Amino acid sequence: MSGKLSKAKDFKKSKPGTYLSIGTTLFGAVSVAKQAKKARQEQDTLQLIDAAVSAAAIVTGVALLVRELRRMSSDSDVLAD
Repeated sequence: MSGKLSKAKDFKKSKPGTYLSIGTTLFGAVSVAKQAKKARQEQDTLQLIDAAVSAAAIVTGVALLVRELRRMSSDSDVLAD
């Protein structure tokens, strides 16, 4: 069981795992967009604020993942030299 958990952690730290994380995070943006649209239609300020905060969290999460990808690329370039 421990071996499977270790493989899962290794995948999460790999480039494909990071790309998958970016994809799933961006998929959450669809839900937030629907929430924001509904909040605007219903003129619900509190739900609109919640959607904006969720959108900010998604943007921040993707930015962190992209930064991690850049670090992985620069680390592999250094090793290739």
